[in-house]
Amino acid sequence: MLIIAGFLEVDPDRRDAFVAAHVDLVRRARRSPGCLDLAITADPVDPGRVNNFERWASRAELEAWRAVAGAPDMGIEIVGGDVMEYGVSGVRPVFG
Repeated sequence: MLIIAGFLEVDPDRRDAFVAAHVDLVRRARRSPGCLDLAITADPVDPGRVNNFERWASRAELEAWRAVAGAPDMGIEIVGGDVMEYGVSGVRPVFG
């Protein structure tokens, strides 16, 4: 399993447009084989921050998705951020 998580920084006045532009991509990704979860969301505290979270069953399925994803070209510059990929060796429920 792979997790991709972190945040992007955009102009605070354009953040909501950035998130809205990715709604179709999120819907399609969640239907894609191997996508266990994906979210691109506005941060509730920082007006210029967009949170990114993805969980994929395998690298092959992630790469297959990336080949067809077609990220939107919305003309909103990403000015910073920190998004990393994590390999998962084990999982367990948090609440129980």
